[in-house]
Amino acid sequence: MILYLLDLLGVAVFAVSGALAAGRKGMDWLGVFVLALVTGIGGGTTRDLLLGRQPVFWIEDPMYLAAIAGGTVLTLLGARLGRYPGRSLQVADAFGLGLFAIGGAQVAEALGHSWVIVVLMGAVTGTVGGLIRDLLRAEVPLVLRQEIYATAALAGVGLYLVLGAAGVGTEVAAVLGASCVIGIRLLAMAKGLNLPGFPFPPGLEDRKSTSGGS
Repeated sequence: MILYLLDLLGVAVFAVSGALAAGRKGMDWLGVFVLALVTGIGGGTTRDLLLGRQPVFWIEDPMYLAAIAGGTVLTLLGARLGRYPGRSLQVADAFGLGLFAIGGAQVAEALGHSWVIVVLMGAVTGTVGGLIRDLLRAEVPLVLRQEIYATAALAGVGLYLVLGAAGVGTEVAAVLGASCVIGIRLLAMAKGLNLPGFPFPPGLEDRKSTSGGS
């Protein structure tokens, strides 16, 4: 029950991040609900399709849709009452990333997949919803920037698996793994930590275009 509630909470938090992202772009209420929906179910749906898990999680259990609706309505009401802090979107996204990454890993683990697939499915579940959200609002997705994002999900899922192998209870390992993801993401945001970028040589495109036209 605890893990199920954490999964519902993850969907709701990701829905909040989608609704906030829509609000930042000045979308109408329909746009807010669409972004909240795709952010909340995008990662889990992709995971279930890749794993051949039918029906996908939100069709099997409509409570996930109710969690999305609840998170969206609360976000809209909060916007009526006052302004959200500047980093509210990133903080909500960090919590959704942590909860979803561990939830996705547990689904793959329950299906008997190897640890590599478990880690990958955790990352997919945690990042794809936000990727779709950012694409729909015409921004480079967080997962494709230099920010520590998917790396945090991989680290948290890795910790969850290590703790499980060491005999730690599933619920405790899940909470600690999710906390690891959230902690790394929030620390990276607070300290401005980034992964190394691709050192693309200045002027290389100009030289290539010039040589191609000669």
